[in-house]
Amino acid sequence: MGRNVEIKARVHHMADLRARVEQLSDSPMEILNQEDTFFVVDQGRLKLRVLSPSACELILYERPNEPSAKTSTYELVRSDDPAAFLRILRSVLAVRGVVTKRRRLYHIGQARIHLDTVERLGEFVELEVVLADGQSTEDGQRIAQALMDQLQIRHQDLVADAYMDLVERKTP
Repeated sequence: MGRNVEIKARVHHMADLRARVEQLSDSPMEILNQEDTFFVVDQGRLKLRVLSPSACELILYERPNEPSAKTSTYELVRSDDPAAFLRILRSVLAVRGVVTKRRRLYHIGQARIHLDTVERLGEFVELEVVLADGQSTEDGQRIAQALMDQLQIRHQDLVADAYMDLVERKTP
């Protein structure tokens, strides 16, 4: 299983944050249009992320809902047949909901920086510090905190919940 330390925060001035991220980025920005279908499961979270008609990722992950830097464990399987995956999953699991977003992906060291525009929710930043084998959670938290400081991400803007949780609360 993969592990990362992550934070999510609301963004009030995306252009300013994007400029700070681009100054630190190790690679060119990549734009990803993602549609995540979440399924009802007994443990953790399961989503099918459709990236295009011929690319998807099935992601099972667990992480606590807390605003501070938190550890997430995940397993990911890629496929070139999103329609088949969706058809099979829908035949055996209830759909919890769908989250659609446009993501700008950057890399800074071992961190992935996502500048997200999420339908019905607005703009967010996610930092994911991908932990190497044997690397401690505390080390990932230190890296995340240093990036938060460099990018001027305020603690009061941190968000504890997943996008799916936020979408559910907005749905009447």
